[in-house]
Amino acid sequence: MDRWHTIIEPFRIHSVEPIRLTTPDERQVALEAAGWNLFGLHADDVLIDLLTDSGTGAMSRDQWAAIQHGDESYAGSPSFYRFRDAVQELFPFRHVIPTHQGRAAEKILFSAVGGPGKIVPNNTHFDTTRANVEFTSAEAVDLVIPEGREPQTIHPFKGNMDLAALEALLIERAADVPAVFVTITNNSGGGQPVSLENLRGVRTLCDRFGVPLFLDACRFAENAWFIKTREPGQADREVADIVREIASLADGMTMSAKKDPMANIGGWLALRDDEWAERCRDLLILTEGFPTYGGLAGRDMEALAIGIEESVSDDHIRARIGQVRYLGELLTDWDIPIVQPVGGHAIFLDARRFYPHIRQDEFPAQTLAAELYLDSGIRSMERGIASAGRDPKTGDHHRPKLELTRLTIPRRVYTQAHMDVVAESVKMIHDAREQTRGLRMVYEPQYLRFFQARFERL
Repeated sequence: MDRWHTIIEPFRIHSVEPIRLTTPDERQVALEAAGWNLFGLHADDVLIDLLTDSGTGAMSRDQWAAIQHGDESYAGSPSFYRFRDAVQELFPFRHVIPTHQGRAAEKILFSAVGGPGKIVPNNTHFDTTRANVEFTSAEAVDLVIPEGREPQTIHPFKGNMDLAALEALLIERAADVPAVFVTITNNSGGGQPVSLENLRGVRTLCDRFGVPLFLDACRFAENAWFIKTREPGQADREVADIVREIASLADGMTMSAKKDPMANIGGWLALRDDEWAERCRDLLILTEGFPTYGGLAGRDMEALAIGIEESVSDDHIRARIGQVRYLGELLTDWDIPIVQPVGGHAIFLDARRFYPHIRQDEFPAQTLAAELYLDSGIRSMERGIASAGRDPKTGDHHRPKLELTRLTIPRRVYTQAHMDVVAESVKMIHDAREQTRGLRMVYEPQYLRFFQARFERL
């Protein structure tokens, strides 16, 4: 209940996975072998895994039961229709195209509508979204409000699109914009929500210039909860009802269903336009599979159908947001620099303020993630200059205003005691921050370099 500071998880734990405790020497060896890149670690060498909330949540009893009902027909599986109906209950788009995960939906959509000379505005592109836009030689432009670039500024909806900047772009280049995107919640900006008022403003501009509006909606339930609790006039509405209004403002969506719907795998692309849907289905068959399975097994679609329903439960989302807030409050009480206010799925440590003596070219956010692992075995993710990649025209680093290390909380996995340990470890490395040196990158691939890049200590 809200009156208790302790977060009450609205579930009982019936199955557990053991965690291996490692020594500092073991962690040093493991991190050096991984090239100081947390993606290269063996999961058995990780104590608390906060790398991502994508496909790492715990599925419910009902989701596991639904898996037993999965039909594995190649075409026309009953599991597809249950999945489609669950999606359309919240997102009533005419066409629902399953994919094995969200970036596959992005790849298909931008392959169909992107290309040289095109420009795709977003509040803030997630890394895979940007990569899929740029892979087609289109340009990805971030237009989040100024407050969204200021970690210490308090604003209830720091994920909002800058409407004046969007209008200026559309006045100049509307003919080159295949779609305007809004990411909810705004992951790369600190898990910050977007308001209904702002979405209505984006919709008005899209209508004025004849441009479709799409959602990158993988944390739709969290965004709806923030609307319910922060936006005037929304407190008495059901989360599901708010999600439906969000959907009503858009022409389509890409979705990684490994986040809010708590599935192990899956995603979808949904659209209103018949012609776009036909083009995307053609690409789906080339890359993912038939339109009624899209790279997913029937059992995965069954689990997704249940997870979509569970994601908008008030009890679930209250506890979900509450656990993240609890960790954020601990760190704030200890004067640890984090993005404020606390977002929905993660705590974002402000690596610029954490390590003011480490230049951005020395990868302070990657350094912070490495130090956290060395101290305790906790795995986190860099969301700074390494993730931003390079400008495809100049070859120079993208230099994001935000240099963050993300502590991403999987859904229904960890307890309050785990959050206490995370906070204590962050405090330990913060206390020793003045002795910490940065990193240099010694290998990087062409695309999404942060997954495979290798570093060494300066």
